[in-house]
Amino acid sequence: MNPENTELLQMTRFFIQIKLPFQLVSLSEPCFLPGLKIQHGCLLIDTEKLTHPGDCLHEAGHIAVTTTEQRILLQSNVRTSGHGPAEEMAAIAWSWAALKHLNLPPEFVFHSEGYKGSSEAYISAFSTAGGFGHPLLSWYGMCEPAGTQTGYPQMKLWLRP
Repeated sequence: MNPENTELLQMTRFFIQIKLPFQLVSLSEPCFLPGLKIQHGCLLIDTEKLTHPGDCLHEAGHIAVTTTEQRILLQSNVRTSGHGPAEEMAAIAWSWAALKHLNLPPEFVFHSEGYKGSSEAYISAFSTAGGFGHPLLSWYGMCEPAGTQTGYPQMKLWLRP
């Protein structure tokens, strides 16, 4: 992955803007997603090993939906850090809101090699029926409910307090 990738630059600027912790690093160990690792609530990005830049938004979503006090405990395997199906759905909804905010195509995050073959179904769900997971974002105080003029996918807060 070229570190001059326009979308990658756009994402890292967004991460800086919303104060989502990240670092561009070289990762020597294998990762669940190539070129990405969460360590102590910080997204580590190896641009040489990154195969799908949109995966950064999904992993950032895991960091974003975690409470401030729990964020530092978040590690590579988010399930062992306390994330279950609810947080997974919230992270997916967050990544959809982020890609809409950044004016990126749905396939940027929901690429054909991700989401256990369900990418097209996720794109359809979010494009036509509002998707899923966003009620949690609303409950966390990060957005207004979907269907309101200022509601999801517009975000009030990009990081859960």
